[in-house]
Amino acid sequence: MPAAGQPSFLARALLAWYPRHRRDLPWRTTRDPYAIWLSEVILQQTRVAQGLPYYLDFLASYPTVHELAAAPEQEVLRHWQGLGYYSRARNMHHTAQQVVREFGGEFPGTYAGLRQLKGVGPYTAAAIASFAFDEAVAVLDGNVFRVLARIFGLHADIAAPSSRKEFQALADQHLPPAHAAEFNQAIMEFGALQCTPAKPDCLFCPLQSECWAFQHGQVALLPVKSKAKAARTRYFHYLVLRHGGQLYLKARPSGDIWQGLYDFALVETDSPELPATELLRHVAALGGSPAPSTYAAEPRPAPALRHVLSHQKLEARFHAVELAAALPAVALRDTGLRTYSDAEIETLPKPVLISNYLDKHSEKTAGA
Repeated sequence: MPAAGQPSFLARALLAWYPRHRRDLPWRTTRDPYAIWLSEVILQQTRVAQGLPYYLDFLASYPTVHELAAAPEQEVLRHWQGLGYYSRARNMHHTAQQVVREFGGEFPGTYAGLRQLKGVGPYTAAAIASFAFDEAVAVLDGNVFRVLARIFGLHADIAAPSSRKEFQALADQHLPPAHAAEFNQAIMEFGALQCTPAKPDCLFCPLQSECWAFQHGQVALLPVKSKAKAARTRYFHYLVLRHGGQLYLKARPSGDIWQGLYDFALVETDSPELPATELLRHVAALGGSPAPSTYAAEPRPAPALRHVLSHQKLEARFHAVELAAALPAVALRDTGLRTYSDAEIETLPKPVLISNYLDKHSEKTAGA
């Protein structure tokens, strides 16, 4: 324990290290809780290099929480496209509406108040309370778990909810109240740049002599994190139906991980292949009939794309079919499909799998 009123060895080392190594990131130069909150939501499960353009885009498109709250969800999802974990975007939109509706557009100024907001967990609340309002509350994210586990030799499984209390108590113990925000930024940055998951820079680490993991040769073994279940593979076959120069797409239903995003008619099978006879049967089930030109030439292999989610792997094949006539109204009613021009499709929020296909094959699809 540090002496009363004195920073601990950890705080002293990190507060000395941080000014020399910190990255120049825009959310570190503001006290606006809205901007800080945006950065924290976007950077959850997202690398800084990937998240930074999205952060700048959201701030430019929605400079205040009022404008984000008033935006249509579909528009918000379109701005989010490519970041994945779309529930984050929907929760973010709902939180903005809650802040406007219940708090007059002002974020609560305390950790306890911030925890009342939908989708704002302990880490995000601590970050906003600390960085925007100078509340002395320690943050606990993946970087902090790793730094604390290695320095203090903690072997508790960080994937277990029961471990959070132990790590939180340790982080709180070393948090210097007079420099809470800077300490929180420092320990997260230290984990991101110095005490990295793989190949940490132990040789030039200012905490080398204090680090339990380094002294005991267990840097690669800490932190302990139980492995998630192996991801299962699912086989998607998209029917890329076109008629009259327009494509048929539909919105994914509520309760779906891609809720509110748009994709093509979908057939899921147990095999990566979909024989031509099966393809024709599924098109016919929608009331569609392929134009003769579709199979006039030797059929090309259906383009295949792979997409890895946190709990499953998707192997998707795209079967471009030019229809001889529009799909009947009953099919549109039952499936939610409708036609969209290429310009309209550009404005729709789409899973990255669909977006990647369209980017690579739009010209081929248009000429099918």
